[in-house]
Amino acid sequence: MTETTKTHAILLSCGSFNPITKGHIHMFEKAREYLHKTGRFIVIGGIISPVHDSYGKSGLVSSRHRLTMCQLAVQSSDWIRVDPWECYQDTWQTTCSVLEHHRDLMKRVTGCILSNVNTPSTTPVIGQPQNGTSTIYQNTANKSVAIKLWGKMSESLGKICCVRPHMERYTFVDENANLGTAMRYEEIELRILLLCGSDLLESFCIPGLWKESNMEVIVGDFGIVVVPRDGADTERIMNHSSVLRKHKDNIIVVKDEIDHPMSVVSSTKSRLALQHGDGHVVDYLSQPVIDYILQSQLYINASG
Repeated sequence: MTETTKTHAILLSCGSFNPITKGHIHMFEKAREYLHKTGRFIVIGGIISPVHDSYGKSGLVSSRHRLTMCQLAVQSSDWIRVDPWECYQDTWQTTCSVLEHHRDLMKRVTGCILSNVNTPSTTPVIGQPQNGTSTIYQNTANKSVAIKLWGKMSESLGKICCVRPHMERYTFVDENANLGTAMRYEEIELRILLLCGSDLLESFCIPGLWKESNMEVIVGDFGIVVVPRDGADTERIMNHSSVLRKHKDNIIVVKDEIDHPMSVVSSTKSRLALQHGDGHVVDYLSQPVIDYILQSQLYINASG
């Protein structure tokens, strides 16, 4: 498949990120590597979307801190960004709502309809530049096609961003902004995929935890990429849910022949290490995140 005929994907990860760990970043990297190896996908970007403060999870620190830690964790990445939209809403948002928001946002920025797994778009998702400028697929020695595309889309997003005064370092798209003429790039198929660990996949099997209609949208319309943790049996998990069985073809499980140390890293382990002064915290968290936590005196007490 050529680069223009492969499915271009944006990986979206929702969660507490309390705090964000090396394991979270490893999940993005492993998923991108695996999707590229399939020969069917080009991952052009990753989005981290921390949950709203009203989620109600015990020990959840303020989104102000979690957004900052996430930003510090990805500051050296050229393809993963932090999006504060979910945190800025009036109340907690479902995963389904977050996915739909980003899908609709991409529609507005590109001026086209994004495809999904059930109804591939018959219109260009991203088309030729309207002003006649050269396409973004011209090769350069220093930047990959995927990064160039993500950068171009981010540039368009930046034209309609505004800043919340209490968190000046973060920007988000103003839903009421005048977009003017929509930018269109070379025609591709673009999908937003939910990136998660096997623990979230397993939560789909808990009766009453998820609305079935939301599960249908998440798995059926968008599709998910699962990076297993602790040797989880994803096949067994999927067989326990009628929705997961129904949309099994839309679930991509990242397979790894050996268990990577990062697959057992969690926010819970990181908080416990911080509370106990455990030096292994450097294995779980990046140094900029550790420095911020210590400076802000976060997770020192068992309450978070």
